[in-house]
Amino acid sequence: MKHTHFTKSAVFLKAICFCSLIIVQIGCTVKNDKQYQEEQKSNRVKIEDVDRGIRMHISKEVAANDGYFHYDGDTLALELKLVRVHTEYLSVLGSNEFFACVDLATVDGDVYDVDFFLKGTADSMEVTSTNLHKLNGKPYYTWKQAKDKTWTTVPVKNASNDLLGVIEGQDRFTFTYQVILPELNTEARMWLPLAQSDRFQQIERQQINAPGDYRIIREVTHGNEILFMELAPVHSNQVVTVTYNVVREEKSPYREDDINRDMYLTGTPLIPVTERFATIAQEALIKRNASTPLSEARALYDYVIDNMRYAKQGTYGTGDANYACDSKSGNCTEFHSFFIALAMSVGIPARFAVGASIPSERDEGGVNGYHCWAEFYAEGKWWPVDISEANKYTPLATYYFGHHPANRIEFSRGRNLEFSPGPASGSVPFMAYPIFEINGESAHVKTNFSFERKSKDASS
Repeated sequence: MKHTHFTKSAVFLKAICFCSLIIVQIGCTVKNDKQYQEEQKSNRVKIEDVDRGIRMHISKEVAANDGYFHYDGDTLALELKLVRVHTEYLSVLGSNEFFACVDLATVDGDVYDVDFFLKGTADSMEVTSTNLHKLNGKPYYTWKQAKDKTWTTVPVKNASNDLLGVIEGQDRFTFTYQVILPELNTEARMWLPLAQSDRFQQIERQQINAPGDYRIIREVTHGNEILFMELAPVHSNQVVTVTYNVVREEKSPYREDDINRDMYLTGTPLIPVTERFATIAQEALIKRNASTPLSEARALYDYVIDNMRYAKQGTYGTGDANYACDSKSGNCTEFHSFFIALAMSVGIPARFAVGASIPSERDEGGVNGYHCWAEFYAEGKWWPVDISEANKYTPLATYYFGHHPANRIEFSRGRNLEFSPGPASGSVPFMAYPIFEINGESAHVKTNFSFERKSKDASS
């Protein structure tokens, strides 16, 4: 009996040891699995790692190539400056293989969307190849996912130059600015902007039809010309028209001699340069890793697009940057006033202009009110931007950073305009519609714009 009892005890002890060994082994396995998972998690490539790898690659190229990133293709050699890394388009192509879009600009302002392909780990990222994907928003190829879930490129044949609402190259048209005077019981005064020729638009004033006497006065700071009229009851309900022949060129970045940087870094009552805007701007620059004037301007451009909503509500249309910042909404005046305030607050010169956008889908008829835009100064040039249009049409966001299309006319430029004789209300925030006063009080006057496009072979 003792022997039998010992045998059973030994068997039981062995069973306990065996189970304990299994438990220890399972515990070790669980620990090893957790440790492996933690290691894998810590080694996982993040968006920031790919962004850093791209920027380091570009920085090395720029340092070795006189300040430019050189792209050498089969038929194209380019000298480029970094505008933006589109980390929101980051894709994982395979094991430790990645892809991201990068915007780089030429000295002439053409913006190329370059696809960067990378390989490596979080600590060691290498750019393996680069391909030109888009020029000013127009694709050379698109992406297609295969059945095995891998991605390949597919050429885009005959990519259209007719972007949404955009005429590239040159546009030719007549433009009529019409004002219908109200019933007048006393004397009144009116001022309206006169379009002028510059390097991007040839303006021929075909006629000025106005009742009574008028004269042309000049606003000194920005060189705007203004039609000034003194009116009486006899002029009630009459029509004032100014008709132009216009040849307009597409605008891209351009040089301007002897610019007054201080003028374009100085705030106005509705576009102040304050700590509030500087703080917002700095946060946007840090978020985008922007470190050059060009990439900084793009970061602010994107910030306005991402945070503003195009809406004609509230006290919109005044071009008040503080209102834009508070309401996060407005029309083109708020979009560009907000951008200019942000840019100037971090030392980027910027300026405002206003005119009208000419419809591209038809060749005559009415024009739906004024439109405004902005320019900023970087890399020794003025860069045109149209942020409200980029906000409306996302596919054109790249185009509108550095371009204004040919189908538009500029009336005036600058803010806080002063001229003599001037309105009783004082300086003018900007000039698009007429300023009309009766006994020194502002009054509404009906204004219509219309156009007729000319054929390409028509003379100006």
